[in-house]
Amino acid sequence: MSESRIACDLHDYIEIACLYGYRVRLTLKDQRIVEGRALNVVTEERREFLLVEDSPAGKIALDQLAKLQVITPNARFTEVIF
Repeated sequence: MSESRIACDLHDYIEIACLYGYRVRLTLKDQRIVEGRALNVVTEERREFLLVEDSPAGKIALDQLAKLQVITPNARFTEVIF
């Protein structure tokens, strides 16, 4: 399996979303939309995944993210394009 990596500055936004438990709307590269609370980033078989609570998807591969929008009011940031 190939490694999936994203730029460190983009990774920081994901970690901040998890740290504060922000509710997020994720747009994936295949145009699917996933919403839920950002929980943690985990590594499995050399791939990184975002764990998302309240979402049927459950975990999203970071290399599949196209856009992250924070829908929690008064968040430290609102949108990141990957």
